[in-house]
Amino acid sequence: MTKMDETLTMLKDLTDANAISGNEKEARKVMERYITPLADEVYTDNLGSLIAKKTGAQNGPKIMVAGHLDEIGFMVTRIDKKGFVYFQTIGGWWSQVMLAQRVTIMTSKGNVTGVIGSKPPHILSAEARKKPVDIKEMFIDIGATSKDEAEEFGVKPGDSVVPYFEFTQLKNEKMLLAKAWDNRIGCAIAIEVLKQLKDEQHPNIVYGVGTVQEEVGLRGAKTSAHLIKPDIGFGVDVGIAGDTPGVKEQEADSKLGAGPQIILYDASMISHKGLRDLVIETADEKNIPYQYASIAGGGTDSGSIHLTANGVPSLSITIATRYIHSHAAILHRDDFENAVKLIVEVIKKLDQDKVKEITLA
Repeated sequence: MTKMDETLTMLKDLTDANAISGNEKEARKVMERYITPLADEVYTDNLGSLIAKKTGAQNGPKIMVAGHLDEIGFMVTRIDKKGFVYFQTIGGWWSQVMLAQRVTIMTSKGNVTGVIGSKPPHILSAEARKKPVDIKEMFIDIGATSKDEAEEFGVKPGDSVVPYFEFTQLKNEKMLLAKAWDNRIGCAIAIEVLKQLKDEQHPNIVYGVGTVQEEVGLRGAKTSAHLIKPDIGFGVDVGIAGDTPGVKEQEADSKLGAGPQIILYDASMISHKGLRDLVIETADEKNIPYQYASIAGGGTDSGSIHLTANGVPSLSITIATRYIHSHAAILHRDDFENAVKLIVEVIKKLDQDKVKEITLA
């Protein structure tokens, strides 16, 4: 198998896993399978975040590289007497990307396929047809004829509902289409960073982490960072792509394939200046492409990591991705590979002296 095949297989396995916030088990198992051979020790915190530890220097600084395991989805809240399923959104959904989309309900009896429905437009008034359908008016049709039948299928309140989409390599083979890039690509980066450090010297202890419940408030990053007590934190996630029609440069100017995004600012954190300077200096020195981005309306796991204990210099490095928080998103393989390369090169520099210097920058 070529390296490319191995990487694509890993990306497919990660994105095809069904794991919404609060039920990350499937994605955690996949990440655990890939990261265990690369680490000295693998364990979880009490909420279910996966932590893989690789020691370079015994008493070196602790470096945390965190992607989140969870994806956005829904949770079953009730079933009506006709067998239609109602739900609560888990994570941020825009109603316009939801209707007529296929979903998978994860029940104790196995997966059940459904489709998100609403009142047909043909019977709406002309005025109502112009407006997006409110999420509260939507339901999931699983083909059941009654509440009893839906329950026989195994569906019950509290079950996870996951968008359905299969990993697809587009005609331009660098362009990868899948569900849950937000944020299985971050989990893949954490795995790949440990893989590239496997036979390398590094003056620190690296933690590759798959956090839980990021989409509902950066929760697993908080618990896993409390457990690790890192000296430096990297949140690896997806960012906004601005290279589709209708997006103005001042709204988003990142392009797919132009390098990982260095996040200057987001709603959860101002990136740490000392760490950011080191990352940019390293990228320039190693000719690794990068782009700057800021996200006024969203946060990443770094938002929780940097507030751990007495503070952790942290930075988010993200992959520009189109159509996030929908059933299918697109990203560029080169950006993934360059993000890994950049983080690995920075980690090699992060000894005690460098961490001290960064903290005081």
